[in-house]
Amino acid sequence: MWQKITTFPLMAYLALSGFTSGLKKDERGLSGVVVTVLLILVAVLAVVLVWGFLSGWLAEMWEKITKASKELARD
Repeated sequence: MWQKITTFPLMAYLALSGFTSGLKKDERGLSGVVVTVLLILVAVLAVVLVWGFLSGWLAEMWEKITKASKELARD
């Protein structure tokens, strides 16, 4: 099991590099490099949107936690 866990990053890298090299060799439609850049851009935008939605909620939860811990410390 441990060997599978340690080889996973290597296998993921090899799969991704094979995927991107296959995109580079494909001459139909959009360039593989353009598609790769667009996919990365979409992924970054998705992370930014999710973080934007969660940051307010996380800040609110943190305030509740710290307020409760201060009240417990007084008791």
